[in-house]
Amino acid sequence: MYIPEAFAENDLATLHEFIRQHSFATLVTQHEGVPFASHLPMFLDHNIGARGALLGHMARNNRQWQDLVSGAEVLVMFQGPHAYVSPAWYEPNPMSVPTWNYVAVHAYGVARILSEEELGQTLYQLTDENEKVFEKPWKLSLSTTMRERMLSAIVGFEITLSRIEGKFKLSQNRSEQDRRNVISGLSTTVHGKDVAWCMSKQLERK
Repeated sequence: MYIPEAFAENDLATLHEFIRQHSFATLVTQHEGVPFASHLPMFLDHNIGARGALLGHMARNNRQWQDLVSGAEVLVMFQGPHAYVSPAWYEPNPMSVPTWNYVAVHAYGVARILSEEELGQTLYQLTDENEKVFEKPWKLSLSTTMRERMLSAIVGFEITLSRIEGKFKLSQNRSEQDRRNVISGLSTTVHGKDVAWCMSKQLERK
């Protein structure tokens, strides 16, 4: 991913938190010589390896899982909030042009296929992680028959991460006043509010 220095995010804890908050990912592999992508929820286990590991599953009928046994590096992309930025929000400058602010993280690693026992555990982890935001979290409970039927229809995987790239393009190349003006402008739009929040947090870290 092309990342100008001003937009680079290298703090592992920050990148991990972003992945947890935006855990619906795009998994990209090479399948028979061409790119292949699936959109999947992921569970981050920060205790595996130096940079953590991503765990997930896909339908057994999805041919992409066969790419994961090759030992080739795979790419997992996490997309955060994004929004159009109007030059009208900057201090007057004839050189200003429209742009787009966004947050994205790319994670790379080599995958392995999970055993049936590991896959079952991953299903519980993924469910618990997403249910914890509710007042009365639902608990996954599988009968033996249901467990066998479900696990036979899916393939689980673990991707141990070798590197993580973060691009937080949040107007860091503009003056502080411009950034505050953009925050104010984005706060008035439906899709811009989350970007405005990210920009505010970035300013706090200065």
